[in-house]
Amino acid sequence: MDSKNKSMSIIVTKGTLDWAYPPFILATTAASMGLDVTLFFTFYGLGLLKKSLDLKITTLGNAAMEMPMMGMHIQMPNLVGALPGMDAMASTMMKNLIKKKGVASIEELREAAIEAEVRMIACQMTLDLFEYSKAELIDGIELAGAATYIEVATKSDINLYI
Repeated sequence: MDSKNKSMSIIVTKGTLDWAYPPFILATTAASMGLDVTLFFTFYGLGLLKKSLDLKITTLGNAAMEMPMMGMHIQMPNLVGALPGMDAMASTMMKNLIKKKGVASIEELREAAIEAEVRMIACQMTLDLFEYSKAELIDGIELAGAATYIEVATKSDINLYI
């Protein structure tokens, strides 16, 4: 971290399609504004560093989820999320909407973060806990623990938890 620049750190704890966008969008935006950015991926967020992504969303527990359909916004009731195949359908709908609206994919945003020199740290404890190997993860990331994140966070101007 360059002490002359403002800095931002983000703990990334969730790995679904809808939760993958905020950390990468905020990180790449901040980096483009000259901030030194560190992303610390832990627990389910660690999956966002896998080489192969097949991200999904769920309507279950997401009462605010509305999808534009038939010229209006249709809210997805929580009960619908309990039906078999709903997560796959909701994921397909979201991926189609992202493509239709020209929004960058998570893979594209992740690559933009790499190009912008966003520091990406995979939590070693989570790697061990979920029995992932470093070979499953993208190149150019660091492996470290909570102490490394705390060191970064205590020096950062902005700290976010996603």
